Amino acid sequence: MDKLPGLGDMGGMLKQLRQLQSDLAKAQKELARQTVTAEVEGGAIKVVITGDQRITSLEIAPELAADPQKLSKLLMEATNQALEASREMAKDRLGPLSQGFGL
Repeated sequence: MDKLPGLGDMGGMLKQLRQLQSDLAKAQKELARQTVTAEVEGGAIKVVITGDQRITSLEIAPELAADPQKLSKLLMEATNQALEASREMAKDRLGPLSQGFGL
């Protein structure tokens, strides 16, 4: 099949796109299975989150119940740390896919 002027190798580009979609779907499934953990205050709060940013576990030391302000602050800190670690994991996993396609 002749290439259309100005369009280049459309078949090759479509094949690359399908491969990228397949690789991306696989990477997303892998990320959904992987977890990262963030702990604050010596483990008083522990958050486990998946690579697709779903919290799978949240542990809170009972003694924090007596201080709601501290509990709130530490929950936000631990959750934000876990989210950042999850984003980094996703970036590390998905980054090579976008580079391979010139994005």
